[in-house]
Amino acid sequence: MQDQILVNITPQETRVATMEDGVVQDLHIERTAHLGLVGNIYLGIVKRVLPGMQSAFIEIGLERAAFLHIADVIEQRQHPNEPQRIEKLLHEGQPVMVQVIKDPIGTKGARLSTQISIAGRFLVFLPQEHHIGISQRIENDEERDALRRRLEGLLPADHVGYIIRTSADHATDDELRSDIEYLNLIWADIRDKSHKLPAGSLLFQDLSLSLRVLRDMVSDETGEVLIDSRENYQKMAEFAERFVSEIAPRLRHYAGERPLFELYGVEPEIERALSRRVNLKFGGYLIIDQTEAMTTVDVNTGGFVGTRSFDDTIFKTNLEATQVIARQLRLRNLGGIIIVDFIDMDNDEHKNAVLDELKKALARDRTKITVSGFTSLGLVEITRKRTRESLAHVLCQPCPICQGRGEIKTAETVCYEILREILREERQFSARQYRILASQTVIDMFLDEESASLAQLADFIGKPIYLQVETAYAQEQFDVVLV
Repeated sequence: MQDQILVNITPQETRVATMEDGVVQDLHIERTAHLGLVGNIYLGIVKRVLPGMQSAFIEIGLERAAFLHIADVIEQRQHPNEPQRIEKLLHEGQPVMVQVIKDPIGTKGARLSTQISIAGRFLVFLPQEHHIGISQRIENDEERDALRRRLEGLLPADHVGYIIRTSADHATDDELRSDIEYLNLIWADIRDKSHKLPAGSLLFQDLSLSLRVLRDMVSDETGEVLIDSRENYQKMAEFAERFVSEIAPRLRHYAGERPLFELYGVEPEIERALSRRVNLKFGGYLIIDQTEAMTTVDVNTGGFVGTRSFDDTIFKTNLEATQVIARQLRLRNLGGIIIVDFIDMDNDEHKNAVLDELKKALARDRTKITVSGFTSLGLVEITRKRTRESLAHVLCQPCPICQGRGEIKTAETVCYEILREILREERQFSARQYRILASQTVIDMFLDEESASLAQLADFIGKPIYLQVETAYAQEQFDVVLV
């Protein structure tokens, strides 16, 4: 079965799912009201320089000022062995051209770089550089040298920098020339705007998700791209004919009555990708917990008992988990530090096999990933570059009841808090009577298990205490009214 890319478009959002052998491998969601900023180029204003942190805050018109570190300043990148001081390069109020390299995530502002790069179909344009780089995914040295020579033959002697993308491997000279012309036109437009527009202006915005699909996601293995919007299908077809003509015949407009994502089973996959528990095929399961600092993945055998020995059962569960973990990282777009707690294995051969299988499964990821070996505690540390919000952060918000803890106080705990509150209020104000406003479960507990405690308190303070159910209250909410 050939790979497929499904594109579901509504006025509110665009959703893209990549399928391999009928299984969802990757998800991308872009909402009209919250478009991603990575790749955008701005004429920013230096708001504040922090010599102690060797960084600066740049105003680019967002809610929070964006962050620029010395490591992302072009002068430092061009001379890595000659340490630069950011206060020597930037000053407050200075206009500076910057590009977003990481979207705002949580409470952190966007991260910027002064090294500009513009992605085309086959090349990445580096207008401030003069060297030609090659994608790390092209590993064959002869192939790398041949691609470099081909590109140099198409460029003038005083050419600027380019990175040859993996997709350039099968590109013709005419296609490479077309990409070069396209990128030069974009850069000329950016430079023109930088001279005309005021500081703080947007100079260049990356393509929408539906068009980035054609530029970045379609590969030789992609059999078809299904789009469920006729209007956007036509836009994508026009873009493909102009810039990626070899892809155009693979575009299909899906006009079926059944929703595209429902037909291919993507909707239930999205629901599963938001769950803590992920079941494995043979009875084991994963528990995935995402926190501000890191993500933890716990592997468990569950109901899988195996057929040979306990060690063999553990080994097979861990092996199966490697494929599922790699897929879940892509589906959920989990980034930063990821700690995997595999089931303990005593056999070193089994450990090495599991680690190799994990690295193999993660190699399919488009995002930069590093994998460390097993620690003395049997944990594996993975780092995955984080450039945008995770799926859970895009689709969900912290629970207003538990505030993201994942747990709420018991009705008994809330009852005791209320009793302490009444005693505290009595010592301060000495009301004639008290009225407790709380949820049904808390009031029920006062009427049953804790009725004696309530009566004892009323007798102690010598004041009547009345109960009132508030249906809108969550279990942890309550009010004590003094009458």
